[in-house]
Amino acid sequence: MLTVEGLRSRYGRIEVLHGVNLQVKPGEIVTVVGANGAGKTTLLKCLSGTQPVSGGSISFRGQSLASVPAHGRLKLGLAQSPEGRQIFSNLTVEENLRLGAFLYTDDRVAQDMGDAFAMFPVLKEKRNLPAGGLSGGQQQMLAIARALMGRPSCLLLDEPSMGLAPLLVAQIFEVVTSLRDRQVTVLLVEQNAYGALKIADRGYVMETGRITIAGPAGDLITDPRIREAYLGT
Repeated sequence: MLTVEGLRSRYGRIEVLHGVNLQVKPGEIVTVVGANGAGKTTLLKCLSGTQPVSGGSISFRGQSLASVPAHGRLKLGLAQSPEGRQIFSNLTVEENLRLGAFLYTDDRVAQDMGDAFAMFPVLKEKRNLPAGGLSGGQQQMLAIARALMGRPSCLLLDEPSMGLAPLLVAQIFEVVTSLRDRQVTVLLVEQNAYGALKIADRGYVMETGRITIAGPAGDLITDPRIREAYLGT
């Protein structure tokens, strides 16, 4: 579904991605783990079209994304829930969700809204309240739900567990796992390596802008190098 080959990106003169190769197959949950500053967020920004690419290629469902702008990638079925949630604080919960569905005006939008509320009941309770008043966990739920309103076939999730209490982290990961039932493929970027690898099919380890280890998630969890560097064991 998603193929990245030799991807390079830079901020000014400083190159931050150095030839990244990555694949995501339909129906998979694939995770990219690594320390802060490894280039994970830059990778997702390149995929969603908000960060310039200086080399390599990205293809989605066999189509090159080289000339496709960010909104065009959403039309193709590639959506992102960004790091830091980036909700519209002064708008209501429902208005945030409707912005996620800006491509659509059909009757299915109401159904999509109902699906979002079924997935995150607290959002239904607070649908008419300003999104800025939500807790951190609720804001993360809103960010994921807003991305799903775009009806993606592939969802890019950037650090969904960041700053959340363990109970909420478990809930978020349960939701990510449930996306399989909605036929949504997931590329998950996470610092919480154990939690991400536990729910993923395959994983990549990124260090200083390079993929250094790749393989089935179960193998990575038991890899001594990863256990020492990221799992604290």
